[in-house]
Amino acid sequence: MAKTGTTTQGLRAAIERSGYYPALVAEAVEAAVGGEPVVSYLVHQETTFDSNEVRRHVTVLVLTGTRFIVSHTDEQAADGTSPSPYATTSTESVKLQRISSVVLSRVVANPESYTPGTLPREVVLTIGWGAVNRLDLEPAACGDPNCEADHGYTGSSTADDLSLRVSEAGDGPDSVRQTLAFAQSLSEATVDTPDAGR
Repeated sequence: MAKTGTTTQGLRAAIERSGYYPALVAEAVEAAVGGEPVVSYLVHQETTFDSNEVRRHVTVLVLTGTRFIVSHTDEQAADGTSPSPYATTSTESVKLQRISSVVLSRVVANPESYTPGTLPREVVLTIGWGAVNRLDLEPAACGDPNCEADHGYTGSSTADDLSLRVSEAGDGPDSVRQTLAFAQSLSEATVDTPDAGR
């Protein structure tokens, strides 16, 4: 479930409502935010099934006046490195000037009768800041079907730092709405930032 808002107290409350190791998650996020005021945030918890195990993951996105902060927390079962279950949490702080793209993909049902303002049934928020790029290559070809020459490779490079999928069916309509609100806040913040993308 995603939660969004605009205050530090609201951020802490949303993390606690998620019920996912709130003390651990809140401490990591609050340390990364420091004393900066929170402009907007999004707390998204997802559950995945791995063979016969259920794993939970929470992503917290925070927008301040100067930075975009990402926190991920995962739980792990006992393994060769630890005799008891454990959790890992990480935070990354990105200057707003480094945000190179904010992509919001919307999936709507019955597009022929779409009414402006109707909530999409699913959204995917993808944010790029140059930390991770995906390179897709394939052999290049010419228009001659009988040509056997080596034309090298062609491909594309895509910023793929963070991708978050929220659906009405899995997360609820409020979560979709909150993701849209956070995406708009982040998009607006990157427009207002001098030298955006550098």
